[in-house]
Amino acid sequence: MTIKLGIIGGGVMGEAILSRLLTKEIYPAKKMLVSEPEKSRRDFLHQQYRVKVTEDNREAAAATDVLLLAIKPQVFDLVVAGLEVTPNKPLVISILAGVTLSRLIAAFPQYPVIRAMPNTPATVGAAMTAICYAEPGTSSHNQVQECHLAQAKSIFAAVGQVVEVPESLMDAVTGLSGSGPAYVAITIEALADGGVAAGLPRAVASRLALQTVLGTAQLIQKKKLHPAELKDRVTSPGGTTIAGVAQLEKSGLRSAIIEAVLAAYRRSVELQSYLNE
Repeated sequence: MTIKLGIIGGGVMGEAILSRLLTKEIYPAKKMLVSEPEKSRRDFLHQQYRVKVTEDNREAAAATDVLLLAIKPQVFDLVVAGLEVTPNKPLVISILAGVTLSRLIAAFPQYPVIRAMPNTPATVGAAMTAICYAEPGTSSHNQVQECHLAQAKSIFAAVGQVVEVPESLMDAVTGLSGSGPAYVAITIEALADGGVAAGLPRAVASRLALQTVLGTAQLIQKKKLHPAELKDRVTSPGGTTIAGVAQLEKSGLRSAIIEAVLAAYRRSVELQSYLNE
């Protein structure tokens, strides 16, 4: 049976993309194959999603439409070395952090290649994914056509939202949306701690904090508000909110978040240099 989508790597992110593609009916289970070295994971993925599984990466690479790389960057060279060139030449999509397009193109000559970076909310279909590909003329053998771009966008739209960026901005993407869920999680935890400090039971404070962050994000998105506009709406003269905002500014919250994004960005640059030496 012809396999349209091959996935090398059945870990958390590979499973997240797999499950959402099935839910959104982008690919039927019978047209998908996952290559995974751990037998327990293979058994789980087959039982849970009814997809074909294998420990032979070459079977996944024989897909006719898309080959999705969802492995750890450290094993990239080892995995690629064991693959064989196939006449299908599927679109290769990599979600490997730090592995550059030039390295991907060198590993997959004559294949169209797209590099993508989804974040962890992909597991619940709420990811933000940035994608990039070689500029026209970079390599005559690795040209990404509109049909390839549409394929990639449909895959990552199944797990959330998609944005195109030049590869030079992928480290910045890492610092913001890649690491961002951790910053938001800390914010939620801090809000809950503040509620507890003010006398709320932990369970109530945690629920209030989580829904406040979720609801605020949805309000800004659906009403297309600038965050500052919403902040201005909530802060009444001499009220409680402006007192809290003033304390946040005094404590340097805004600067701390900016510096966190920049620190993650700089670390991403360092790791990318190390991985591509």
